[in-house]
Amino acid sequence: METERAKRLAGFVSWVGANIKGYEKGEAQVFLDRFFQAFGHAGLKEAGATLEEPVKKGDGKGTAFADLVWKPVVLIEMKKRGEDLARHYRQAFDYWTRLVPGRPRYVMLCNFDEFWVFDFDTQMDAPVDKVKVQDLTTRWGALAFLFPTPLKPIFGNDQVAVTRKAADQLADCFNKMVQPDRPGGAVDNPTAQRFILQMLVAHFAEHIDMLPRYMVDRLLANCKTKQDSRDLIGGLFEAMNTREKTDDDRYQGVAYFNGGLFAEPARVEPAVRCPGASTMGILSIV
Repeated sequence: METERAKRLAGFVSWVGANIKGYEKGEAQVFLDRFFQAFGHAGLKEAGATLEEPVKKGDGKGTAFADLVWKPVVLIEMKKRGEDLARHYRQAFDYWTRLVPGRPRYVMLCNFDEFWVFDFDTQMDAPVDKVKVQDLTTRWGALAFLFPTPLKPIFGNDQVAVTRKAADQLADCFNKMVQPDRPGGAVDNPTAQRFILQMLVAHFAEHIDMLPRYMVDRLLANCKTKQDSRDLIGGLFEAMNTREKTDDDRYQGVAYFNGGLFAEPARVEPAVRCPGASTMGILSIV
């Protein structure tokens, strides 16, 4: 699955580079159709999206037309290459407010080189992420809601900020794990140290392509029970210590890490029921 996804997205990036000049009127629709194909659909119409969706203007004087509407998922507005997308925030917001019933959760502005992603349910005044077309093969997490079987999007990939925050979270995580009054008892220091170090390496491994992108976040998001946390994260560490290809689809694409770091995979059962987590919310599983 990971390999096919990467191939489709890489193919789209190459196709854009070879074929798109950035003309809004003449190229937007074919760009969007190929874009939907890159995310695993047969095409935008097959996915259920519509082009040139009529939207009544706020002043009641006439009708505007949204470039693409896929209810209840996304509204996409295209602009010519080089256009400052900040100038078109108001237009996109106005369209979004009027697309009822079934108003799309997300709004995207695109100028053929970059996607600005908005989630007006959570953040009104700025995009939750910006993704360059050329970076789609590694930055698709912010657009994961576009897949035929949607995944939870992961926004805000400022790697410097993410790395700093992850390190701080993991330090707090260790301190909580070894507390004597931890519900269920303290985790012994050697196990806690292995867990933190293995988790930190897994986090970094995503960014050097030794793990499929967003794997750690997706596994954490699937931790619904104490046993899930122990099995899913411990299973990842075990896969990172295995030379042979795993039969478990959840760990496809995991590279073998030699050197003994994962020789003893850390399996930690959380102190409380896991509501689901992310790398930035790892404290919820310990």
